[in-house]
Amino acid sequence: MPTSYKKIKIPLLWLRRHTSDREFMLVSSVLVGLTAGVAAVILKSLVHYIQMLLAYGNRLLDQPYWLVVFPLIGILLTVAIVSLFFKGRIGRGTANILFNISQKSSLVERHKMYSHVLTSAITAGFGGSAGLESPIVVTGSAIGSNYGREYHLNYRDRTLLLASGAAAGIAAVFNAPIAGVLFAIEVLLTDISISAFIPLIISAVVGALSSKVILEEDILFNISQREFFAAEHVPFYVLLGILCGMISVYYTRMALRVEELFEGYQTTVLNRALIGGALLGLLIMLFPPLFGEGYDSIRLLENGQAQKLLQDSWLAFFGTNEWLVLCFVGALALVKVFATTITIASGGNGGNFAPSMFVGASTGFFFSRIVNLLNISNLPTSSFAMVGMAGILSGVMHAPLTAVFLIAEITGGYTLMIPLMIVAASSFALVKYFEPYSLDTKKLAQKGQLLTHNKDRTILRIMKIQHLIETEFQQVSPEATLGEFVEVIAHSRRNLFPVVSAKGKLDGVILLENVREIMFKTEKYNTVKVKELMIKPPAIVQYDDSMADVMKKFDESGAWNLPVLHDDVYLGFVSKSSIFTKYRKLLIKTTNVS
Repeated sequence: MPTSYKKIKIPLLWLRRHTSDREFMLVSSVLVGLTAGVAAVILKSLVHYIQMLLAYGNRLLDQPYWLVVFPLIGILLTVAIVSLFFKGRIGRGTANILFNISQKSSLVERHKMYSHVLTSAITAGFGGSAGLESPIVVTGSAIGSNYGREYHLNYRDRTLLLASGAAAGIAAVFNAPIAGVLFAIEVLLTDISISAFIPLIISAVVGALSSKVILEEDILFNISQREFFAAEHVPFYVLLGILCGMISVYYTRMALRVEELFEGYQTTVLNRALIGGALLGLLIMLFPPLFGEGYDSIRLLENGQAQKLLQDSWLAFFGTNEWLVLCFVGALALVKVFATTITIASGGNGGNFAPSMFVGASTGFFFSRIVNLLNISNLPTSSFAMVGMAGILSGVMHAPLTAVFLIAEITGGYTLMIPLMIVAASSFALVKYFEPYSLDTKKLAQKGQLLTHNKDRTILRIMKIQHLIETEFQQVSPEATLGEFVEVIAHSRRNLFPVVSAKGKLDGVILLENVREIMFKTEKYNTVKVKELMIKPPAIVQYDDSMADVMKKFDESGAWNLPVLHDDVYLGFVSKSSIFTKYRKLLIKTTNVS
């Protein structure tokens, strides 16, 4: 263990022993927020400087064909690193963290504290058409989770620090602490009380301050709001919200379909990377703005310079006719989903956060511009582009509050709060009707693994059958006589007796109430055998059964105690009362109460 790490750990261990849980959590939220914030700074800086280096070394702007080659190189490098150093698996996206929360007691692999920073920086730095926000959410979550593991925090506190790390990461990337907190609440923590807000807020603020102090201003994504809300534009904002909802449904379904095509394609990882990289290069050749995260394109749309998006495009030959520009922007909104999904499915690392904003800005610009060109009204294209980002974010991520406050924060004001709320709510309501789950959670839901949205199932998942087995039941041999069995009853405190053979096999069970009459007939003590009195148990619990399966067996059998077997060997019994007692304890631990 490094000396510097020991110097940090020793005072924290002292704090852990000499402070209350609440006080230690406040200190921990600062440290987790700072670490996650610095990780976000490193990630954004790596991408920025990789792109600067590529542009300088290969004169990227003068030789557009490099836009096609670099993404392929980035995907291949990412696949090579994942295969060589992380055994081919690093667990991409927010869905992976939700899986860790619900099925792994909020324990996240240690390598995720740095693996996603490295791989996503290479993917996006070389032009992969994906965002950095999901990788930084995974990184921040891993930092919070492993901090909680290191200091032996319980599930509730470990989950809260995991979410705090994610909040700090989002806050640092956008310099938007409120959006970071809301993201953690809407996406990661679906059951939260007021007392949990404080660590989340502290971590988000510290993360945002880290990026504000360290990062250069041009690396952060922020835009200035110059136009104001006009009440007469409300009907158009409602229509934009509906359009964003439709595009969000398209985004979700098309992304999953493309991903399934790649997953179903039986080939090597290298071939998949080559095919995906080639397809991505082809798309970028046709639509150069698909190169990278897309924030530069969003700035052009916000500044009313959409014609510059055609630069280096084959369409530039036809000039910058307004209708041509409009069609190009509309096509970008539809094609971006393919570029992003291909980037990720072929082996690159990234997420759908930034692409959603890209699609939203393109949708908002397209809608407002076509209304203006048709002389229906005179809409502010900049405002509609920004509000469109909230609409698509809300629909794809199923996080309307995060979408509203994120756009409000990165624009530096709240003058668009009303249209942001209208569009985000309209989009979310429409999407929720067609797609009950977000893009990140739909696959988990289909597999029955989305348990963070169901408190009961989450707690049952945490509970392990091996911790609930009761072994104080008196065993009896099937060849024992009634007299011998009565002697066993005299020394037992339970009214249930497992009948176990010499090899440990469970032959049956005997309920005291079923032998109460015959046990007093002494004349049968030597003639009646236990195997004549035993019955089959109403159900059998296997050692590796999930607690949900165990509860189902209890419900179907109506029993209060059920035997537990492991490879047909009797281990003991599990009872409803012990499950309910454990459930109540875990409910207290996993509920964020002060």
